[in-house]
Amino acid sequence: MTDHLPRTFYLDPEVLKKLGDLELIAREAVEGLRVGSHRSQLRGFSTEFVHHRQYAPGDALRTIDWRVFGRTDRYYTKLYEAETNFDCHLLIDASASMTYGSGKVSKLEYAKYLAASLGYLVLSQRDSLGLSVFDSKVRAYVPPRSSMNMIVEIDRLLREIEPEPRTTIARQLHDTALLIKRRSFVVVISDLLSDVDDILAGLDHLRYDGHNVVVLHTLDPYELSFPFKGAWRFDGLEQEEPLTTQSERIRDDYLKNLGEFLDALRAGCVASHIDYALVDTSRPLDAVLSEFFFQRQSTLVSPSASAHA
Repeated sequence: MTDHLPRTFYLDPEVLKKLGDLELIAREAVEGLRVGSHRSQLRGFSTEFVHHRQYAPGDALRTIDWRVFGRTDRYYTKLYEAETNFDCHLLIDASASMTYGSGKVSKLEYAKYLAASLGYLVLSQRDSLGLSVFDSKVRAYVPPRSSMNMIVEIDRLLREIEPEPRTTIARQLHDTALLIKRRSFVVVISDLLSDVDDILAGLDHLRYDGHNVVVLHTLDPYELSFPFKGAWRFDGLEQEEPLTTQSERIRDDYLKNLGEFLDALRAGCVASHIDYALVDTSRPLDAVLSEFFFQRQSTLVSPSASAHA
């Protein structure tokens, strides 16, 4: 997959080799096909047979290959490839809070590597990729295209990002929803440091427009565990007043509030059928992406089951 890798800064060939042939697999049918599953299990005018896979509960009985069953005494379904593709939009939060990093890589840098790898996988399966970069407003918007040159253009935009002091993520999700014309697969990469209700309202706008939405909630390990000891001055990254205190005094309250914030955000996403994944920036990128893809595959609802849900 990496033999013709474009010359870019944020694509790591070793990470891509570890990811192998993983594909984005969406939960719902969009415009007659599964968003993110380029090889569709649909019969129709513009499809051709690709290969078999073992039958799974929920698969349509009409897709079973009875000749194979007669030879093997096992159930296999026929898979067909549709002559179409899907659009994937990557939404990257470039606000100042994303510049925080307790190690060598900030949340924003991690998000850039994450976006580049996702983008390459999308383009490798001949689908279309778009990008939106936002902070207090949408700073850059690239409509989706399927050319592999897109990864070079996106890499250039990622290198040019200069974080702004504040973000209004809810408003930017609404604004981006207005820019996306075709129902798509939308991936939001952000630390989501804002009001939960506002965030969910913005995500719901994307869902209301028919998009499949994934939230990759990107946080630093120090934000997740608060390992500070002794006196610290905590500077606000988005123009908040600094706080000097003994870290032990606020640790329990901080972790309690963080837990409530994460629980509310996750519950809101589940209620709106939005895929949510908490991303710890200390974890290897290939491990995060592989875990995410396999989780999506395990929770995929078949079209026949969805129709009766």
